[in-house]
Amino acid sequence: MRAGTTLLRPHPRVSLLLHRRSAAVALVLLGILVAAVLTSACVGQTYIPPAQVWHTLRTGSGPYDLVVNELRVPRIAVGVLVGAALGLAGALVQTVTRNPLASPDVIGVGHGAAAATVLALATGVVSSPGALPVVSVLGGLVAAALVYVLAWRRGMQPSRFVLTGVGIGVALSAVVQLYLTDSELEAAEQVKLWLTGSLNGRGWEQAWPPAVVLGLSLPALVWASRALRSLALDPETAAGLGVRVDRVRLGLTVLGVVLAATATGAAGPIGFVALTAPQLARRLTRTPQLPLLNSALTGAVVLVAADLVARTLLPPLEIPVGALTALVGGPYLLWLLGRRTATR
Repeated sequence: MRAGTTLLRPHPRVSLLLHRRSAAVALVLLGILVAAVLTSACVGQTYIPPAQVWHTLRTGSGPYDLVVNELRVPRIAVGVLVGAALGLAGALVQTVTRNPLASPDVIGVGHGAAAATVLALATGVVSSPGALPVVSVLGGLVAAALVYVLAWRRGMQPSRFVLTGVGIGVALSAVVQLYLTDSELEAAEQVKLWLTGSLNGRGWEQAWPPAVVLGLSLPALVWASRALRSLALDPETAAGLGVRVDRVRLGLTVLGVVLAATATGAAGPIGFVALTAPQLARRLTRTPQLPLLNSALTGAVVLVAADLVARTLLPPLEIPVGALTALVGGPYLLWLLGRRTATR
């Protein structure tokens, strides 16, 4: 048994290894998330005391019903779910590619969602904004599948997978730019706002798809937490231990793409959350592999906190949360690149 772990036997036939530091970090992150959610529900152009927030949630009535139940709480719920999905997706993709600089955007999920959205608007296939999340999810899945097929050469090499994703992403970005250049002003503004990534105006309609996907993914995530340990080894050693490396990589990639595409459909392509959350969680837990639960909690904390800052920094102006995460994530990416270069 590794140092820092505890063996749990809830049943004679069931045994679990608990990493004590990871469990402690998860509890701390959960507390921070609860504090961020409460602060976000109270703070805004109108400050609402916590007692009034709880009363409004419990009774569904009162002078703050519109602000709490219709505007803030659904938006916070979407932020928590989207942040958790992006954190999980980033951890899965970075494990498959063995690259801390990788994220679902690298393998074309965000670019595919954007291209599918603008093509649906340009061709008239979709006339209602309510159908855009479905289109963006399908676009992200198709783009990731295309990258996987093109990168396959008697197996899936992580470096080829990343490079193919970058190439497909550039091509799909060109499709989006062509649409924005040749479209009407109103349609172009709508697409530009969605491309930035924002929780503004998000409600329960956008919250239920990531909630359902995360709920249905729980069994797969339990399997993924075990599969991550085998992929931490080099491919030859893992194959020698009986692990079907290509199948495991495919399964983890599909799971990560579904989570990332669903999150993109709910809030638009929010950059750098999937990139930073797993690495922050790993530095906090100091585990050999990326911790899934802590990655999800870190992603939720980052997105809820970023959205709180984005809507209160310059009142009454609300900055799209995707712009704020990109502003903070850019320097982090440069630091990570410099750190990797210095360690070589």
